[in-house]
Parts: sequence; structure tokens; C-alpha cells
Amino acid sequence: MANQNDGADAALKAHLHRAFDGQIPNFGSYNLVYAAGRAGGAGIFVVGYRRQPMELLVAPLDGHTLAARGPAVAVNLTNVSHIAQPLEGGHEIGTTTGRVYRFDVAAHPLVDTVDGARVRLEQDADAEDFAQFMDEFMAVLDGYAGDPEP
Repeated sequence: MANQNDGADAALKAHLHRAFDGQIPNFGSYNLVYAAGRAGGAGIFVVGYRRQPMELLVAPLDGHTLAARGPAVAVNLTNVSHIAQPLEGGHEIGTTTGRVYRFDVAAHPLVDTVDGARVRLEQDADAEDFAQFMDEFMAVLDGYAGDPEP
């Protein structure tokens, strides 16, 4: 039997996808997750990521309208300064320009929609895949930072 949240979840995902696509001039093949900012990186985002080429795009959203709030920022092997998993959880990624994003990607975040409803976003498989992606990105960076061979 269909859950009442299913329709709202699908509509919210479609809205977030449109907000992300509106910020990306060259539509690529990105997996998307909803992320909530942490201290120092407050706000909400749609984070797009792909493995080839390894890259993520942080697209800020307006918390009231869920529309794009400023341009998306690409983070890839040419401009990443660091990736970390803070002790308290979540993700942190920084760029060589000094921008640092701290955010959580929850499996079932509650998202406030424009019409005042609160929708439970079902992204458990996506959240797990994103965590694996971040581990892979970190491993690639660790490989670059390793000692050169004699």
C-alpha cells in the first residue's frame, strides 16, 4: 500500500532537482542529496556528486522557498583543499579559495516546504552512496598527499 508521504516525497525530490538543475549550466550526470548545514556552514543545500570525473557541486537553497540561493560551487581535484569527517559526524569539504562547507546528509530529513508542510525525504540509499563517495574522494586525496616514491 502506498504511503501518504510517497507523493509528497516525489514532488519534493522533483522540486529539489529543478532547483539544482537551474544552477548548473552544463547538465551532467549527478546523483543528488539534500544536505543541512552545520555550524559555520549553515543553510540547506542540494549536493550533486559524480565519480567520473570526481566532483561535487554544492548548490545552496533558500530555506523558505527551496529555490536556488546563489550559484552552485564546484569542488573537484583541481580546487579541493580538504575533506574531513568531523568527530561529531557529518561532512566537511573545503576549497582552495577558502570556502568551507559543513553539512549532514541524513537518510530521512524533515524538509519544510513552501506550503508549510513538513515532508520526510526518503534518501537512505542516496545518503549511503554519498558517504561512500566521500570516502572514495578522501582516499583519492590521500593518494595524492602520499610520499613520493624514491
